[in-house]
Amino acid sequence: MMKEGFLLHGVTSSSGGCAMLVILNGPIRLEIGAASTFNALANSDRATVVIGRALRLALINLLDVRPGGIDRSTLGHPGKFSYCIAEDEEDTTWQPLSVLRGIPQGLSAVTVMAAMAPRQIMNEWTTDPREILETFAAEMRANQRHYSIYGGNYAIVIPKQLRDHIQGAGWTKRDIAEFLYERARVRRAEWADVGKGAVVRDRGDRIHCALESPEHLLVVAAGGPAGGFGAVIPPWMGSRTKAVTAAIGACVDCEPPKG
Repeated sequence: MMKEGFLLHGVTSSSGGCAMLVILNGPIRLEIGAASTFNALANSDRATVVIGRALRLALINLLDVRPGGIDRSTLGHPGKFSYCIAEDEEDTTWQPLSVLRGIPQGLSAVTVMAAMAPRQIMNEWTTDPREILETFAAEMRANQRHYSIYGGNYAIVIPKQLRDHIQGAGWTKRDIAEFLYERARVRRAEWADVGKGAVVRDRGDRIHCALESPEHLLVVAAGGPAGGFGAVIPPWMGSRTKAVTAAIGACVDCEPPKG
């Protein structure tokens, strides 16, 4: 979170009320007992809950990020207590999030994103990946209308039932990201439909993408084995902050020793 692109001060002091979403990949998940199925975004296990809570306590006690002081959140959300999930790497054919973000296969890694509360979706009426992902896209478009129109990192969590349909059709995480990049976008004029007409002005035909590029989507395999559910996790204020991924216990970018 101390990396410049994350914009830690803006994230922790904004009235927007985001929390720090932590996503775990690699062997560390199994070593600490982090669960990635039932209740993946809630009380799935002790490890992820403790990590999320420790992170918030560190912000409060080390950086003095306290409500009403540095923390100016108008509402916040429950993720400010704990917001940590582990990816289900064992029950998927997809590459882990960390690998897609440049961490070598087999290394433990953590991704941190300044995130709003998860928005749960449900589609149990199709096995077509496009139709399933259109439900995710609709939720992303809703966030653009109701919260922030600007593009940034979004995370989507895909549990097993929907994941099996998408994987079975041969779709990769990259395919998912490219589809949602094209579908999750709104016309600025749509803001007039949700009480924000004053900011449309003469730019009603301008198209705003939820994602600045397909690479800005974080696709996470996690969740229980049954139910056509998924989640969209929106960003804080578009691209002002960017998700950061780092290896745990290894230096990926270090120069080799000389001599």
